[in-house]
Amino acid sequence: MNAVGSSPRRGGGYGRVTGHQEYLADIKLPDALHVKLVTLECARARINAIDSTEAEQVPGVHFVMTAADLPDPMPRFGPQFQDRPVIAVGETKYHGEPVAAVAAETKDAAEEAALLVKVDYTKLEDGIFSVADALAPDAVLVQDPALRGASSFAQTNIIDEKHFGWGDIDDQEAHLVVEDSFQFPMVTHFAIEPHGFMAAPDGDGIEVWSTIQHPYLLQKIMAKMLDLPLSKVRVHAPDPGGGFGGKQIPKFEPLVAFMALRAGRPVRLVLSLDETFQQVRRSSAEIRVRAGFTAEGVFTFMDIETNFLVGAYVDIADRVVSKSSYSGAGPYRIPAVKIIGRTILSHTTPSTAFRGFGIPQIGWARESLIDEAALQLGIDRLQIRLLNLARYKEPFIPSEEADGDWEQTVRTAAKRIGWGDPLPPNRGRGIAVGLKSGPTTGLSYSTVRLLYDGSAMVYAGTSDMGQGARTIFAQITAEELGVPLDDITVVMGDTSVVPYDQQTSASRSSVLMGTAVQRACFEIQGKVRAMAAKLYNVDEGDIKVDQGRLLLPDREFSVVDVMQEALAPLGGEVIGNGEMRKDKEPDHPLGGTAAFFEFNCTASEVEVDMETGHVTLVKHVTVGDVGKALNPLQVTMQDDGAAIMGLGHTLMEHYIFDNEGRVRNIGAIDYRILTSMDLPLDLHSESVENADGPGPYGIKGVSEGSLLVTAPAVGAAVREATGKIIRDLPLTPQRVWEALQEDENGS
Repeated sequence: MNAVGSSPRRGGGYGRVTGHQEYLADIKLPDALHVKLVTLECARARINAIDSTEAEQVPGVHFVMTAADLPDPMPRFGPQFQDRPVIAVGETKYHGEPVAAVAAETKDAAEEAALLVKVDYTKLEDGIFSVADALAPDAVLVQDPALRGASSFAQTNIIDEKHFGWGDIDDQEAHLVVEDSFQFPMVTHFAIEPHGFMAAPDGDGIEVWSTIQHPYLLQKIMAKMLDLPLSKVRVHAPDPGGGFGGKQIPKFEPLVAFMALRAGRPVRLVLSLDETFQQVRRSSAEIRVRAGFTAEGVFTFMDIETNFLVGAYVDIADRVVSKSSYSGAGPYRIPAVKIIGRTILSHTTPSTAFRGFGIPQIGWARESLIDEAALQLGIDRLQIRLLNLARYKEPFIPSEEADGDWEQTVRTAAKRIGWGDPLPPNRGRGIAVGLKSGPTTGLSYSTVRLLYDGSAMVYAGTSDMGQGARTIFAQITAEELGVPLDDITVVMGDTSVVPYDQQTSASRSSVLMGTAVQRACFEIQGKVRAMAAKLYNVDEGDIKVDQGRLLLPDREFSVVDVMQEALAPLGGEVIGNGEMRKDKEPDHPLGGTAAFFEFNCTASEVEVDMETGHVTLVKHVTVGDVGKALNPLQVTMQDDGAAIMGLGHTLMEHYIFDNEGRVRNIGAIDYRILTSMDLPLDLHSESVENADGPGPYGIKGVSEGSLLVTAPAVGAAVREATGKIIRDLPLTPQRVWEALQEDENGS
């Protein structure tokens, strides 16, 4: 059986489902101190003084670290803007920002002492908790303008304002112009494994353990903050228990590193689920869309304005805004487009990357508006999308072209949902189309070792957080070298062992690192071909390799057999190195064209209880353009998981704040996510495979597509069932019920 296109048991899967998987919190460093954060019960406060005297009297407590114990000026970090302090200095800027950290021999001692740290602070009442607050003429500034450098927005709460588009929207005529505004809520990633951090002195360097998705980014940031060469910073990144973007960017690694250096011994900080809620989230957004159409339903222009409320520090959120705004008009042919995307600060939990990277926010608004246009024009909602959809290889954004037969994907989804079939009362269907740009730059290295006994080892800097990267890399190696999957070991998660990988994000791993692994195998094939040519006195050009077999003009051998004969009696191994590089394009608005697009069509059928507003998902269909499903089962599971995650922000997930900016629904009880009782009665995921992707065997990246337009598909179905449009997510029973009451009252 071919390794590619099959669905073998997932590497590491047994350990995950049995509890044998070793996550960061399971790693016990000898002599480690435990850390507990000290926070305030408000979002914004001036720190007047911190008294740790009583806390330091608790048996087992070594010290309490505050801003006064760190270098002055306070070291700051971030992937785009170095604005985040190691610990709060002078003022807290969101509910849960730590003002001190206790280091103690036991977790209990650290927690007891944290309660005894006395913080003299003054609540500041004029916090920024909404877009309107942030943009008000007299708004208080979330960040000190001195930290903003030469930015023209330094005296505002706007980090940056992106302008994208083409053509002139004012020159376009339209039979119909529709315009509306929509809101998307703040939600948490809710990875089963909370964030964890450990650090230990290592001679004249430092070792850091983290649940990070990007170990090499963490290494770079730590080296800069501690003024160390990269070679003196070793990052251990065990397989995370879920990431979804929330673990891309460093959070408290700098803090535990400074504490470890002060203590001269290891320290560990493992956040609770509640604490994780307060430290990382998806950005909320307010989106206004205006679009023009001919009488036949053809786009004449689109005008989009997005305001992303990103929180107290920028993290990677400004990139979220720019990348999602750039492709905000979707996969359609539109003569003129104008897009403005704003990154706006607030006194709320900092936002970061989240599966979909800003596209679900804009997709909610755009696709909902397209439905409105179709209804006003009397055109079928499926047909208006097919009419405007870019065709294969057709440019639809300057310098970008459709990389798949997207119409095939849309028609497949429509067929699976039964589009056009009669519906019973209180039922509705919706359909929506989503598009997300893959990575615009990338650099991945891999080393593969073919050992003398015919087994193999693959080294990759990718993080496997449940997406199955270990399995994919093993499958590629098995396909190219003919090594049984069970004889392949994939090594990840240690910057002193594995070669560099830029990051694990944007669904890039199978395409970028997968290509590096494949090229490493190609190098091994080349070396073994040279061995065979010498052994059998054959011209090397006459030897071909196919699925681990060396094909000579008159006979064939396995790669392993030739390697063993050539290396005997010395033993040894054959090593291959592979690289996949996508360089920056300085003239491109995003720094580079998309390596591939994740294209998805989602369709949903719902039934609405008119008495309670409860929405039952009768059937939910998601179809993705994947190029090639290297592991079909993993693709299906990724699509199912993304769809369910998207249904969370569609139906129930959202942060609730009080008037002091405190999160009031922290934790698994008060913050609702989907359970098995809330899943669609029929969930169907399907892939369109045309082997037209840039990765090995024609693959494209997957795992984000199925949540890109979950909300507008379900929202359209609710609208058809109730006759009522709802513009703000989530579509909770209360919100649907209230919309129904307004309808009944004629208001």
